[in-house]
Amino acid sequence: MSNYQRKGSHTVSRLSCHLVWSTKYRYKVLNGDIKNRCRELLIQICEAEEVEILKGVVSSDHIHVHIEYAPKQSISYLVKQMKGRTSRKLQIEFMSLRKTYWGKHFWATGYGAWSTGNITDEMVNEYLEHHRKPDSDNSNFILE
Repeated sequence: MSNYQRKGSHTVSRLSCHLVWSTKYRYKVLNGDIKNRCRELLIQICEAEEVEILKGVVSSDHIHVHIEYAPKQSISYLVKQMKGRTSRKLQIEFMSLRKTYWGKHFWATGYGAWSTGNITDEMVNEYLEHHRKPDSDNSNFILE
């Protein structure tokens, strides 16, 4: 994983997340041309949304993607874009999917999202403990 940081005019951030979602009914339909096209679409969507794909896997019945995104973006919006656009495009381009998913719902409802990063809970606690020591003017306010 790189030490890449996003920089804005007044911010520096590195937010990353591991996302997982599956096909409806866990049908194993992401094979061959469909799998390749799904991969291409996800790359295009992430480029359009200014999201960096750190690593990703298109399995036969689910997607794993590790992304790095800007603070102004929400995970729910990004997943909505990825699932919605890929569903629509794949069903338009591959007639076999229209027969399998007659209700036009290609992906299962919901997704999994886990934050990732290069800082552990212990590192954050150590940093906060360091700043817990009172200043000379006793201006620190401890939240507990």
